[in-house]
Amino acid sequence: MNNRAIFWFRRDLRLSDNPALLAAIDESDEIVPIFIMDMEIANRAGDHRRAYLAASLASLDASLGGRLKVISGDPVVVLRELISEYNATSVHVAQEYAPYGVARDARVEAAGIHLTKTGSPYAIAPGRIRKSDDTPYKVYTPFFRAWATHGWRAPVGVPKKIVCVEIKSSERQFPQWGIPEGVSLPPAGESAALSRWKTFQDSELENYDEQRNLAAIDGTSKLSAHLRWGEIHPRTLLAGLGKGTGSEIFRKEIAWREFYADVLHHNPHTSRDYYAPRFANMRYDKPSENFDAWCAGKTGYPFVDAAMRQLVQEGWMHNRTRMVVASFLVKDLHLEWQHGANFFMKYLVDNDVASNSHGWQWTAGCGTDASPYYRIFNPVEQGKRFDEDGAYVRKYVPELRHLSGIATHEPWLHADGYSQGYVQRTVDHAAERHESLARLAEIKI
Repeated sequence: MNNRAIFWFRRDLRLSDNPALLAAIDESDEIVPIFIMDMEIANRAGDHRRAYLAASLASLDASLGGRLKVISGDPVVVLRELISEYNATSVHVAQEYAPYGVARDARVEAAGIHLTKTGSPYAIAPGRIRKSDDTPYKVYTPFFRAWATHGWRAPVGVPKKIVCVEIKSSERQFPQWGIPEGVSLPPAGESAALSRWKTFQDSELENYDEQRNLAAIDGTSKLSAHLRWGEIHPRTLLAGLGKGTGSEIFRKEIAWREFYADVLHHNPHTSRDYYAPRFANMRYDKPSENFDAWCAGKTGYPFVDAAMRQLVQEGWMHNRTRMVVASFLVKDLHLEWQHGANFFMKYLVDNDVASNSHGWQWTAGCGTDASPYYRIFNPVEQGKRFDEDGAYVRKYVPELRHLSGIATHEPWLHADGYSQGYVQRTVDHAAERHESLARLAEIKI
């Protein structure tokens, strides 16, 4: 009988630059490639993320010649059955660092199933970069310097040969999650990730520093979903960067992802709780009609509304507008950041617990920045600056397509601004800014 190893795909739905997969292949004659579907998590994910995952798994299956086993159930039960069925001698995985994955793997190993862990979803594994006093970094800039100095391994190639066990069609429990009606999701899978990376390198990377904040143009990498699902590894991206300004800024964006993963690794409670505890004592409002308007993209602030509608329609939102809508929720509506993070989690196909939770906390003012609560984004001025001709707003808010230029961001100043049914402003930004700062003063130490 052939020596067999189980390879458990999780956040690494690719063949290239996958050290854990190579380790499984190197020590076996055949591998059993599997993906275990946790239906409790899947049911919380939302239709957008489920549809993207289904497409990504289909792509991975095709690259494996139709040999991927997708099984729903408890990992302990599933792995025990597979080890017995295939007489497998090992189970290979990439190391997990998010709280849920860490707890799941601990439970698997506590049940007596050894996991051979090789590599991680990061260029440098969380916990490895530490200060001279052996404590973790709490601020991004010094972390970035240490991260860049530390460096990372070069990417590894695609396995020369993958021999997978034969499986029956009845054993393939692929999810039948289609894209919701009216939604347009980005293409999923390793091939799509590599294609997008090449396009970005050829067309946008050189000017990334100038274009990444302009919401209406294709100036960002749009690789976040591919990174989240491991359809491409950050090492692959880092290896393709040069010394220009665009490459340096993009390198820093990759480092932000790794910084937030490191922060969450050392503070697992911050996936749902405050990094700066005193902000739990601030006065917050309860979600009401204003929160519903924010979710629906009907706040009366065009730049905010365009972004929220983009999220629901595409499962993705431009990074600049993520900060603007987050600031609006916390600073203008006075709601706790977790309400917004939960909404993002439902719709974003690139949802990553570390980046989502800590991105929200950075904007909310309770995260890793030194004194960020005073940073309150003006939704009108942000729109004028980063969508100067109103193209982004007009794309997602048809009620304002009769306006042009800066007028698109201030329909209340024009006689026909509301002629196509756009909503009135739900709050007064100037007044809510003062209210937000007043609430901050109440908890200052």
